[in-house]
Amino acid sequence: MSEQSPPVDALPEYAERVLDLAERIPPGRVMTYGDVAEWLEEGGPRQVGRVMALYGGAVPWWRVVRADGVLLPGHELDALGHYRQEGTPLREAGRASEGHLPRVDMKRARWDGDECAKGHT
Repeated sequence: MSEQSPPVDALPEYAERVLDLAERIPPGRVMTYGDVAEWLEEGGPRQVGRVMALYGGAVPWWRVVRADGVLLPGHELDALGHYRQEGTPLREAGRASEGHLPRVDMKRARWDGDECAKGHT
């Protein structure tokens, strides 16, 4: 009898690299999907998003965000709770977007991976 899918701990090498970087993002900071791909020098925002969608539940997924800072659809309240707990800079919704959730303040929250020391890739 053969298994249809690999064991959970047998991730593709690219996925391991994405998840490792996501785990290194400090509390209160974020990287965009594109930032992650650029830092890894491989793939693009869609590939990073796919890895996070498939495997991101075991890492601080809320720290990998869209470039516009909009909260992940379907996970807004979970993400917002994490952001508030960690002190992530947020931009409150303006009057024009009354009733909408805040978004991540990308100018203040974006992390460039400098504390990671690229020798870890």
